[in-house]
Amino acid sequence: MTPLVAVAHGSRDPRAAAVAEALLHRVRLARPGLDVRVSYLDHVRPALTTALAPLDRAVVVPLLLTAAYHSKVDIPGALAGLRTRVEVSPTLGPDPLLTAALERRLAEAGAVIGDPGTAVVLVSAGSSDPTANATVRRVARDWARSRSWRAVTTAFASASGPRPAEAVAMLRRSGARRIVVAPYLLAPGHFADKVARESLAAGADLVADSLGPAPELVRIVLDRYDAASSLTVDRLERLGA
Repeated sequence: MTPLVAVAHGSRDPRAAAVAEALLHRVRLARPGLDVRVSYLDHVRPALTTALAPLDRAVVVPLLLTAAYHSKVDIPGALAGLRTRVEVSPTLGPDPLLTAALERRLAEAGAVIGDPGTAVVLVSAGSSDPTANATVRRVARDWARSRSWRAVTTAFASASGPRPAEAVAMLRRSGARRIVVAPYLLAPGHFADKVARESLAAGADLVADSLGPAPELVRIVLDRYDAASSLTVDRLERLGA
């Protein structure tokens, strides 16, 4: 099997790397025999280029929730000039399984899924790439259509608006009886802490945990790997390798 090299954003907060490691540990358990390696774009080692250097070929799976600067610029830049034959999968999101993981975390925090009296704030880190922010808004719209929530609105921890506190206040003014916050974040860290602090201060009833190594994310990682590895095999066959 072609090795899987996951690449996470990387953070100075050790909790983020711990989540990446835990997620990939579950991937290994789900696919015995698959060579699964971790790498990071910043702050943590190994770097993506270091993880790929000893390999002849690999599938790179970005542990990112939306396609933005890191997937469009940083990863291609890191791969430029490498001799390793690499197929890069799409980011983890959007994917219906991510919504299932969000609901898992909300239920664990005490929310009643689909309660018509409950409004949801879906909070992303935010991006300077408007396409990435539009993707998060689309996730919220799809979620609202699939459940009987009072409303599902978006907020962003940085780079765009509204901020979580603003979204909570808006929903409270609209008459929402109960407001829950679903962080569209892979791991705990600066943004997750900020989202929880500001949302609760603004009157949110509860804030779910970040997605973490949820079973749904394990499935998405393997789905991304399987689709990209089939492309790798096809390409190698065409090259006669």
